[in-house]
Amino acid sequence: MFSFFKRFKGGKSSETPPQDTPAAQSPSPAASEAAAAQPAPVSSPVSVPASAPAIAPVPGSAPAAAPAPQPAAVQPSAIARTEAVPSAAVEPLGLAQQADDIEIEEVVPPPAPEPGQKQSWLTRLRSGLSKTSAGLTGIFVRTKIDDELYEELETALLMSDAGVEATEFLLGALREKVRTERLTDPQQVKAALRALLVDLLKPLEKSLMLGRAQPLVMMIAGVNGAGKTTSIGKLAKHLQRFDQSVLLAAGDTFRAAAREQLTIWGERNNVTVVSQESGDPAAVIFDAVSAARARKIDVVMADTAGRLPTQLHLMEELRKVKRVIGKAQEGSPHEVLLVIDANTGQNALAQVKAFDDALTLTGLIVTKLDGTAKGGILAAIARQRPVPVYFIGVGEKVEDLQPFNAEEFADALLG
Repeated sequence: MFSFFKRFKGGKSSETPPQDTPAAQSPSPAASEAAAAQPAPVSSPVSVPASAPAIAPVPGSAPAAAPAPQPAAVQPSAIARTEAVPSAAVEPLGLAQQADDIEIEEVVPPPAPEPGQKQSWLTRLRSGLSKTSAGLTGIFVRTKIDDELYEELETALLMSDAGVEATEFLLGALREKVRTERLTDPQQVKAALRALLVDLLKPLEKSLMLGRAQPLVMMIAGVNGAGKTTSIGKLAKHLQRFDQSVLLAAGDTFRAAAREQLTIWGERNNVTVVSQESGDPAAVIFDAVSAARARKIDVVMADTAGRLPTQLHLMEELRKVKRVIGKAQEGSPHEVLLVIDANTGQNALAQVKAFDDALTLTGLIVTKLDGTAKGGILAAIARQRPVPVYFIGVGEKVEDLQPFNAEEFADALLG
């Protein structure tokens, strides 16, 4: 199941919507933080006037109508609207006036996948996690539930990179569930473990919200070799399926191969890449954001130099890049994503903690969940540092990067 991207649609207002000031000329690549201190005015990051929507309508989607009462529970595939009437209104408003003042948050489903594409993705995900799956599912062929079963399950979870804390949490909850529900069959225990794993991973599910600003600026970080540049290229293609115009910023000026690799992805996706052979990465990204504002680009994705979180002086460089992006456009970057390699095990959790402390992450992209990847690292992240997982990858192809779904992931782990 795909996750859903969201867009904001603003209702009419009695006041004239503010007009955006044309973007300033792009500064020199050598511009310093002081020279970039005054950002150009931008529209509100909360909503976009209906006269100038930030996201092109999805083919087949119905136009926004007057909001209707919502049912008690909304299915994930349904259109969700959040109604907000201004609190300053003291006297009851007429229906027409209320409709004008309502802001509607609409969930836009992705285009329908090609026939067989979804099943192909699930097959690749199960194949990528087959090593962990074999170790876990083999335990439940036993004929009775005893301490030996729990010991084998503990070993399997630790071997899957779930970590001590997540393992103890799952086993404790599983023992209690077996006791209270009086489960007597190992397959029932397996189903109970799946339910607990889904509940643990569910908070990591989150939709990437588009249309909050123009451009929406995404800063991408990660260590060398995690698949950061490749993930940017794949994500650019994914966003184009939602009719989003994309601009890439080659902020990894320390590694020439990264710039060349990003340029290749730009050519594949017919996307502009702003780059320089050398210089300050913050200045390159500043130029890219300024260019995107002038061209009315929807999304800017900024690549950054890969570095280890133990290199404190390089982590400070990342903080500088984030500050400069905020000066190029107020309120940006709107997304700070970390790309992690699932093969690195508990080291991936250490990366999440270090980068989150330095940059305040908004989401993760977990790559290389194929081959020797164990998959349990997501349980460790969910338990110790629950940063949302926007996407997971199981291969080199563009379609191998898909939105994270807790139930699909649990099914792949437990067969």
